[in-house]
Amino acid sequence: MTDLGAQLRAAREAAGYSLARMAALTHFSKPYLGLVETGRRAVTADVLDRYEQVLGNAIGTALDPLRVTHEWLITDSPAVEQLRCGRAIGDTLISHLEARVIELRHLDDTIGSTHLLPVITKELAEAQAVAARATYPDDVGVRLLTVVGELAQLAGWVASDAGLYPQAQQHYLSGVHAAEQAGDKTLGAQLLSSLAYQIANIGKREDALLIARSAVKGAAGATPIVRALLLERLAWAAARLKDTEATRRALDAVDDAYEQRSIDICEPEWVYWLNRSEIDVMAGRCYIETGAPWAAEPLLTSALASYNSSHLREVALYQTWLAESYTRAGELDAACTVLGQARVIADRIESARLQRRITAIDRLITKRAHTRTRNPI
Repeated sequence: MTDLGAQLRAAREAAGYSLARMAALTHFSKPYLGLVETGRRAVTADVLDRYEQVLGNAIGTALDPLRVTHEWLITDSPAVEQLRCGRAIGDTLISHLEARVIELRHLDDTIGSTHLLPVITKELAEAQAVAARATYPDDVGVRLLTVVGELAQLAGWVASDAGLYPQAQQHYLSGVHAAEQAGDKTLGAQLLSSLAYQIANIGKREDALLIARSAVKGAAGATPIVRALLLERLAWAAARLKDTEATRRALDAVDDAYEQRSIDICEPEWVYWLNRSEIDVMAGRCYIETGAPWAAEPLLTSALASYNSSHLREVALYQTWLAESYTRAGELDAACTVLGQARVIADRIESARLQRRITAIDRLITKRAHTRTRNPI
């Protein structure tokens, strides 16, 4: 891993990129990439893939993400090791835990929920045990509780992808408590908006809209990209209620917030993935929900054309939305073609969310085809 990190650094420097520029281009944080390049953090498959995409050439050898995940599962975390040695903890342990959260977050891009959820819940339980049993100064405690909150958000997100909605909600709410103890309103808003997103999809949509609005209001001082993320989930909750005007206002606010981003503004690492393509995908989804599928198709097509092909779950999910836009616009042949592409990916990964989407769009296509047969033009 140390050698591969050195290879990443050498390839970056040969291309004339600073570490800060590489962080901006790959959507990883600068401190995290510094740890990776110096061998202090593992080179994950996602990091390697991003470097190769940016630099345009192969670096080292491919990593097996499942093997990386298995090693996490069978190895004690630094938190457990520290508790065995004594109750007092300091900056070094917290720095290790913070880096591990980042690694787990990026593994979610390439690892299915069945494999990843046990790893995350194990890490969360160990971090919670340290928070409850160890001794530490106040500043370390704030960072530790932030780690707990971020792990809880990640556990909730992955549990929701697996269809374990009560478990996901429990993780989100426990994370809100940790964020409150840490005094981190922005992280608390992220957890609440994640819960709102789940409820908008499978629960009472009025509740989802209220929670999403509360998350936006509660994080009034959020950085631009964080604010864009919170507003995206507000837009989705409004769209699920078929409130076209509220959806439009929220989407406009997303664009305004995103345009205020700057390399000089320090964003939390957990928004590394939010870019223009992701924003366009959400806008397209909202257009479909509010009855304008023709407006969604160009946004979804463009986003998929530039999307990271190694993120199979997201690619397939977005293909199902493109298939839905075609279906609702009456282009059933195009819808069947795109949905077939999503099925090919779904056979390779485990995601209850993806399987539900494919089933739902398949039924929609069948229904529209039957309607067309009964009422030919």
